[in-house]
Parts: sequence; C-alpha cells; structure tokens
Amino acid sequence: MMSYEAYMSQVIQPMRDELTNAGFEELRTAEEVEATISNLKGTALVVVNSVCGCAAGLARPAAIYSTRHEAKPDHFYTVFAGQDKEATAKAREYFEGYPPSSPSYALLKDGKLVAMVERHQIEGNELESIANLLTDAYDQHCK
Repeated sequence: MMSYEAYMSQVIQPMRDELTNAGFEELRTAEEVEATISNLKGTALVVVNSVCGCAAGLARPAAIYSTRHEAKPDHFYTVFAGQDKEATAKAREYFEGYPPSSPSYALLKDGKLVAMVERHQIEGNELESIANLLTDAYDQHCK
C-alpha cells in the first residue's frame, strides 16, 4: 500500500511540473529560498503555488502567460504552499506587509518586494485580467 506522502507527491507533481516546465525554478527548502532571494540581483517573480482550483485554472496559467510579455523579470521562481511549508514560510518573510496568501505572486527587485498580487485578486477574476496585473508590474519594474 502506498504511503500518504507518496500518494500526495504523485498528486501534486503535475501541479509542480506545470510551472517548472514553463521555466520556473522550484525552491523547496527554506535554505534554497534564503540563498536565492538574499543574493538576488535584478527582478524575480515568485509564484506561491497551491492545490486549490483557482491556482489550477487561473494562477498557474496567468503566470505562465506572463512569461511571454516583452518586459519580464530576470528570474522566475515558485514555492508550494501546504507542501514545502518551510520554503513557503521563508519566501513570505520577503513579502513584507502582506498576510500569507496562496496562490499569490510577488515581484522582487534585488530581493525587495516591489509588487504583490494576492489570492483575492486572482480568485474569481478573468485569466487575462490576472495576467495584466503581472505584466503591468513587469512594465513598471522590469525594464
């Protein structure tokens, strides 16, 4: 019989792959997050991934779509809320002034938060509108 952890890993893997296959680097430990963000040069989008329906139908597709925009971050990262808990908690330390939200997006410049899109801006919104929130932030901070 398969363990719960092994089962969840199989269920979650396609949700991870959707972003990593689009060029997002997954940060799975607090140490990876710290090493990456504390030394960040340039801009980075950090997607806080989630198992919820709005992540599947809206957040991940909008993030992937946004990577095709002319102005875009230098780096694309992802952490997985509820799965890689320590990595997600460490990433959220950089999202100063915002409560935990998943899914969500954080745009960082040289390791400092410059724009945030929270779950309430994703859930129930149109895919194009969500992508526009990201690309507007890219136009402002990634040129």
